[in-house]
Amino acid sequence: MVQTVCVCGAGTMGSGIAQVAAQRGFYTILYDVSEEMVRKAEKGLQATLQQLVDKQKITVREQADTLSRLRFTNDVNDCLADIVIEAIVENAAIKTSLFNQLSEVNHSDVIFATNTSSLSVTDIAKQVIRPERVAGMHFFNPAPVMKLVEVVTTSYSNEQTISSIMELARQLDKTPVLCKDAPGFIVNHVARPYYLEALRLIEQGISDFATIDALLEATGFKMGPFKLMDLIGNDINYAVSCSVYEQLGSPERLQPSVVQKEKVEKQELGRKTKKGYYDYS
Repeated sequence: MVQTVCVCGAGTMGSGIAQVAAQRGFYTILYDVSEEMVRKAEKGLQATLQQLVDKQKITVREQADTLSRLRFTNDVNDCLADIVIEAIVENAAIKTSLFNQLSEVNHSDVIFATNTSSLSVTDIAKQVIRPERVAGMHFFNPAPVMKLVEVVTTSYSNEQTISSIMELARQLDKTPVLCKDAPGFIVNHVARPYYLEALRLIEQGISDFATIDALLEATGFKMGPFKLMDLIGNDINYAVSCSVYEQLGSPERLQPSVVQKEKVEKQELGRKTKKGYYDYS
């Protein structure tokens, strides 16, 4: 039974996952190698919970209880938990190194879940001590709001690992969907044309960001592709496009967009940098 959750990576996604876990009653450790990121995340979560109180979404008591279950640290030796969910940089070698480092300070049954959105979970697992306890647990941004969680199984994953992650997702009030490890899993594979075809229209000078977003939202999409890419982060979205493209053998239809590449090179990543396809300053 999972009682303690450790989230590694104090960025937007990691902080969001930690918030969800703590609000749902789990003792939660939020770790980042950067003390600055840890402190920023602590202040950010305090502010977020206060906003929920102000909006009467939670009570003052619930706010206090949630904060009491959160621990913020940049000491890897504090990362003692029943399950570790990593939400760090999209680099398989760094993720693998972190899991192996944490295996030395944790008990042998700790579950390692990677929140990667595009890397091969199998490639990560096979480099980790006892790969049967590694699987994917892919949350969507913003984690406190989005219900879906992709639970990604590999040829190494055992039944206990998968069942524990599925149950944890349900306890977090999420909807877990089980899928086998594959490029982009389910959502990011299916979603590539939504982003890429919209970007092709820009490349060809057929329309503009706002018009494309407005038209797609008018047909029933909750958010147009450019607003959504700005929310996700152009760096993350572009990295996923590149990963899926390469893993599937570089098909022309999935070739990453030069428009988005330029945005990444200019550090116009979206909401988090105050500028992307739109200006948020």
